[in-house]
Amino acid sequence: MTISLHRSATVLFQGDSITEVGRLVEPDSPLGNGYARKAADRVRSARPDSGITFVNRGVGGDRIADLRARWREDALELRPDVVSVLIGVNDTWRRYCSGSVTSARAFEDDYRAILTQVRDELDAQLILIEPFLVPVRDEQWAWREDLDPRIQTVRRLSQEFGAALLAADGLLNQAARAAGGAEHIAGDGVHPTPLGHTLLAEAWAALAGL
Repeated sequence: MTISLHRSATVLFQGDSITEVGRLVEPDSPLGNGYARKAADRVRSARPDSGITFVNRGVGGDRIADLRARWREDALELRPDVVSVLIGVNDTWRRYCSGSVTSARAFEDDYRAILTQVRDELDAQLILIEPFLVPVRDEQWAWREDLDPRIQTVRRLSQEFGAALLAADGLLNQAARAAGGAEHIAGDGVHPTPLGHTLLAEAWAALAGL
C-alpha cells in the first residue's frame, strides 16, 4: 500500500529519538538529522513545486504512553494530512534497563487510541513504521521476546486502519547482514547509523511512490 502526497499537504513524523535525531537541540534542523529529514529531502527533490510541508515532533525517550499523552498537542492540533509513526522500542528497552514494563495489551490499547483519533478527527493517511532491533550484543537477542509482539501489533493495526506499513525490522536486519554487521546499521542495536537512516528514508519515500 502507498500513500498519496497531494499538493500543499502537511506530513507529520512522530516517534521517539529515532525520529527526533537532534531537532530539539539544533534550531536550524527542525526535521532533525535522521530518516525524517532524509525522506523529506527525497520528496522535495522529486517534487520541488509541490508545496508539501514536513513537521517532526519526535521526542527522545518516548514510549507509547508518552506519545499518547502529547498526541493532541503534537499531532491532532497540527491538522496533518499524513501521519507517520515510529514508536515501541523504548517500551521494550525500559523493561531490560530499568524493569519498567509496558504490557503488549497496554501497548496495543494506546497505539489503537491514537490511530482512532487520527481516523475520527483528521481522516489523515497513515504510515506505521515497525519498531526494530538490530542486535549488536548477545543479550539483546533476548529483547526479541518483548519486541516481537509489538511488531506484530503494528502490523495488525496497519491492516485495521488501512495504513501503509514500513516493515523496518526485517529491512534493517537484512541490511546488517549485507553490510557485514549490525554496527553498520544501528550502532547500539536501536539507534540507526547514517546508513540505517538512509535505508529507512528510502523505504519511506517508496511508500509515497518515489
